[in-house]
Order: sequence, then C-alpha cells, then structure tokens
Amino acid sequence: MHHFFVNPEAVTSQTITITGPDVNHIKNVLRIKSGEEVLLSDGQGQDFCCEIESLTEQKVIAKIKDRTFEGTELCSKFYLFQGLPKSDKMEFIIQKAVELGVTEVIPVSTRRTVVKLDAKKEEKKLERWQAISESAAKQSRRGIIPKITSVMNFSEALKYAATLDINIIPYENFKDMAETKRVLNKIVPNIKTGIFIGPEGGFEESEIELAIQQGVNPISLGRRILRTETAGMAILSVLMFQLEK
Repeated sequence: MHHFFVNPEAVTSQTITITGPDVNHIKNVLRIKSGEEVLLSDGQGQDFCCEIESLTEQKVIAKIKDRTFEGTELCSKFYLFQGLPKSDKMEFIIQKAVELGVTEVIPVSTRRTVVKLDAKKEEKKLERWQAISESAAKQSRRGIIPKITSVMNFSEALKYAATLDINIIPYENFKDMAETKRVLNKIVPNIKTGIFIGPEGGFEESEIELAIQQGVNPISLGRRILRTETAGMAILSVLMFQLEK
C-alpha cells in the first residue's frame, strides 16, 4: 500500500484531498487508479486507510475506509542531538534515524565539529535534510515527518534537552554497563528522551562534564568504539526494540 502525507486541513469526516506534487506522482508515476487503496497520514500521528475515489490534474480525492489503523509510531519520543559530521554523513544519519522512529533531529555544533555552516549554507542543508526526513518517513510508513531543527551550539542543545524527561550521552570512557542498563530501563512509554551523539572524534572531556552537570546520563555502548553515524543508530535500535509493542 502506497503511503502519502497530507495537511490536517485536507481531512474531512469522509474524505481526504491530496494536492501538490503527490498528485502527479500518484497519477503519472505510480499510475494509481480509482478504487485502489492508499495509506494517508496527517503528519500528526493519525493514519487513515483510504480508497482513491477520483483523480484530476490538480487533486486526488480519497475516501476514508478505516480511521482505526494501528500506526507505526513508538510509544515514546526520541530527540537525536547529533554532532555535525563531515561530508554527507548527516543525510545517512537522518534517513536511518527516521526509519528507527526518531521524533526530531537536532544538528549540534561542538568543539570538535569540523563542518562550519554559514546562514546560506545552513538554509540549503536544512531544506535538503528535511526532504530526506520526509522521504524516509514515507518509506517506513511513519505517522509523522520528523523535524530537522536549525543547528544549535552545545550549550543551546543542553538548554533544549532540559525540557525533556531524560537525556543520555554515550561516552567511550564510561564503562559501567550495569548503570547503563539501569538508565535505559528508565526510558518507558510516554516520555521524551534526548540522545547526544558527538561528531568525528567525539565530545571533548569538558563537554561531557558540562552535560553530566546538567543532568545528562552517561552510558556505555560496549567495548567497541563506534563511528558517529553508527552510535546513534545503535542506541535507537536498542530503545526501539525495548519499547516496541
């Protein structure tokens, strides 16, 4: 079943109207016909099983068949504070994090961050990153399109994280697996969790100390040193498995 996102305003009691670029994709690329079923999401966690009712050049009308579709969203929200990596690694990280259920990705500029974005470059990057998030959300049948925020510095990221219920930071010098498991067991349904991942080279010791001072829990990902594009996926996979119904 093909999956598309629509604006909440497009949803009525019986039908949903699809407009914009998806109309051409439905009609001319996928060649979907009247009577075929599609899955539509309003981007706010509500999913609808629908049947295509009519197609024109400007819009597609779908009839709602089932409003009780069991969605794919996790029962907790995860915020990935990702240290800016080099080259196109951020695109890969966003794609995989969205597939694994992340709610929001916050790019973070740290002391060891090599990539420096001016305002113009950041605007273009954010547009590209958000498009990747939307594409990954469609592919993985997410009920929302995870937001990619503007780049924050480390202090701004910690301030934002303070609004969440619990925060964790994988750190290679933290060896206590028992404590790690205790912290991860605190991540239960209906809470917001921040996950801090450093760039290539990791966080500086002073950044780790500052994070711990502000209530972020250090954890271990095992005895192996993981790349920045691997570490976030590792912890998201563990948490997804732990919370999946």
